Amino acid sequence: MAHIDILNEIHQASKRDYLSRVLAGNKADFATLAKKFDVEYWDGDRNTGYGGYRYDGRWRAVAQRLADLYKLKPGDRILDVGCGKGFLLYDLTQVVPGVEIQGIDVSSYALGHAKEEIAAALQLGNATALPYQDRSFDLVVAINTLHNLPIDGLYAGLREIERVSRGNKYIVMDSYRNEQEKVNLLYWQLTCECFFTPAEWEFIFEQAGYTGDYGCVYFE
Repeated sequence: MAHIDILNEIHQASKRDYLSRVLAGNKADFATLAKKFDVEYWDGDRNTGYGGYRYDGRWRAVAQRLADLYKLKPGDRILDVGCGKGFLLYDLTQVVPGVEIQGIDVSSYALGHAKEEIAAALQLGNATALPYQDRSFDLVVAINTLHNLPIDGLYAGLREIERVSRGNKYIVMDSYRNEQEKVNLLYWQLTCECFFTPAEWEFIFEQAGYTGDYGCVYFE
C-alpha cells in the first residue's frame, strides 16, 4: 500500500468559497438533493453538486498518470467504481488505445448522460456488491467514491475492490490533516459519509484487507 497523489492538480483547480455554501441556504437541503445523485448533483446548482459536469479533458492528465504508474498496455482490463459520466474511462482509452474498460455507478442520471463513446461499457450498480468475477481487472480505480458510503458499506466496497482486482488498485478519499481542513471539508461536502485523517484511513484499509494504493483530497 502506498500513498500516491495524482488528483491534487484537478482538485486545486476548482475554486471553493466554503462559507458561501453554508450561508447560501439550508445546507441540509442541499445535501439531501445531492445524495440522490440525480440531475441536481451533476448538472444543477453549484450548491447541490458540480454545477454542471461536462467533459473538458481535465481527466486526461490523471489517466496518463495512472497509465504510467501501473504500466497500462493494450488489452489490460480497467474498472472504474463510481465512474459517473465515464470521463476518466474515456480518457484512459485515449491515453492507452486498446484497453478494455468497465464502469459502474449508482446514478442512472450520470449513466444516461455518459460520454457517448464509452457509454456501452458502463452499468448501474453499487460498490458494495460488484457484479464481476474474482481477479477480473488489471486495474481498479475508485475516485471520490467510497467515502460516500456508510462505514459498513465502506468496508464492503474495499473488500469488493480487493476481490475483483488482479493486483493494481487506486482509490481517492476525502481527508484532513488539521482542524481548518476538517472545518472546510464539513462546510463543503455534500455526499460524504466517512472522512478521516490519512493515518485513520490507513488503519481502515488494513482492517478491510485493502492492499492497493490510495490518495487523499484535502480542502485547504
